[in-house]
Amino acid sequence: MNEHYDILDAHLTNFAGLTEKDLAAGRSFWRLRKLKKGEFFNMQYVVCNDLGLVVKGIFRIYYSNPETDEETNIFFFSENQFLVSFRSFVTRIACHYFIEAMEDSEIVYIAYRDLYSLYETHPNWAKFGRLLAELFFGYSQTRTEELLFFTHEQRYIRLLDEHPNIINRIPAYHISSYLGITNPSLSRIRKRIQR
Repeated sequence: MNEHYDILDAHLTNFAGLTEKDLAAGRSFWRLRKLKKGEFFNMQYVVCNDLGLVVKGIFRIYYSNPETDEETNIFFFSENQFLVSFRSFVTRIACHYFIEAMEDSEIVYIAYRDLYSLYETHPNWAKFGRLLAELFFGYSQTRTEELLFFTHEQRYIRLLDEHPNIINRIPAYHISSYLGITNPSLSRIRKRIQR
């Protein structure tokens, strides 16, 4: 279990330059959680109360259309990435998405109220909050630009850059959903890239 907190400490130090004093101030607030494949970190129409760091596993953020039950994958998060529905987390408004473990996974997480108490009392934790907001704004902007300006093949290559082993870890139809294409189209893209 200590290895999870070692990973967390290293990530927080690299991400926001937190000192040992900062880490010690926050350590008691972080908890370990194991999720089985198919379990949810957060549900649609529920406020996202926790910020997690993926220690092991892969998660998808997806929207489920209430009229058709069709699912659309929006983001994937894997090891050493923060996991949260950021808008819901900061605004305290219910999330429009599900966040689901796609394989047996482990995270360390902190509750909203505890993180915000650290923001109020420790300047470096407040810096962490700013950097976190910038990170998730970047994710959102990048995703929007990919959908507007990039081909399906370019989006696929960028997904592989972000999550190199994703093809071996999740079913292809989840990747097709993320790219907004059919499975046969994904197969053709994969064949072209392998050449």
